[in-house]
Amino acid sequence: MKKIEKKLSFVAQNIDMFVCPICRASFTDTQCYSVICENGHSFDFSKKGTLYFLTHQITSDYDDDRMWNSRAKIQAAGFFEPIAERITSLIGSKEKQRILDVGCGEGSTLSYIERKRQSSKDVMIGFDISKRAINLAARRETDVFYCIADLAQLPFKKGAFDIIIDMFSPSAYSEFNRVLAHGGSLIKIIPNSNYLIELRHLLYDQDNKNCSYNNQDVLELFREKYPTVRIEQLKYTFELTPALFEYLVYMTPLHWGADSERLNQVLSNGLSQITIDVSVLFIKS
Repeated sequence: MKKIEKKLSFVAQNIDMFVCPICRASFTDTQCYSVICENGHSFDFSKKGTLYFLTHQITSDYDDDRMWNSRAKIQAAGFFEPIAERITSLIGSKEKQRILDVGCGEGSTLSYIERKRQSSKDVMIGFDISKRAINLAARRETDVFYCIADLAQLPFKKGAFDIIIDMFSPSAYSEFNRVLAHGGSLIKIIPNSNYLIELRHLLYDQDNKNCSYNNQDVLELFREKYPTVRIEQLKYTFELTPALFEYLVYMTPLHWGADSERLNQVLSNGLSQITIDVSVLFIKS
C-alpha cells in the first residue's frame, strides 16, 4: 500500500476525530485523495500522506531544513530519550490511547512512543506549523498520522484525545482543554535554567538575555490553568562527539543570535557533554 493510501485509510477510520478548520463542521468523506467537510471544504493529501490544515499563511523562523535535519540526527543518537521514556511511562496504561503531539517537529518523540507501545495499537497524531518538519516526519515508516496545523485553531473535535504531549512548544490551553477527553492527561515539557547551560555560556556573554533561561512565567501560568499539576525535574548529561555537537548547535535557535565569529570559534572548540534539565508537568483532567 502506498503511503498516501495508508494515511487516507487512517483518516477515513478516524474521521470522527477531525473538524474542518475553516467552518468547524465535521468531515464526512474521503475521496480522490481529499478529505471533505459537511460544508464542502476540502483538504488534499500530499504524496507523503500528510494534510495541510492552515487556513492562512504563517511564517516561522523554525521552518529551516538544517535545524530539523540536525534535530533528527541528534535525536536518533538518544539526545531526548530519557524525556521520551518519561512521557511513555506517564501514558501508563497499555490500553489503546488517542495521542496528540503538539509541535511534533520531525516526529522523534512519537516514533519512540510508538516503538515502546507497539502492542497497544494507539491512534497517534502529530502536528507542527513547519512544513519542513512534517515532511521529515512523514518519511518515517510509521502508523502515526502527521499534519500541518495551527496551534490556536486545532482541526480536531472536542474530546478527541486521551493524551496531549507538549514538548518545548507553545501552548493554547483553551484548545487543549477542548480536544482533551474527560479523564485524559496533558504532559508538558519545559526547559529549566540549566538546560543547555554550557552552550549558552559558550555562545553569549553573561549580560546577554540568551545566556540564561527562566521558566517561572510558564510555570505560573500552567499552575493557574491547572492547580493540580504534578511537577518533577528531569536532569541528565549527554555525551557529545564533534559531529553531535554541531548537530546540537544547529538544532536549537540559540545559534540565531550569536555573533558569526564567535559561533565559528564555538564550533571549532566544541563540547564533550551537555546538560539537559527540564520540568515535566503532568495533569489528569
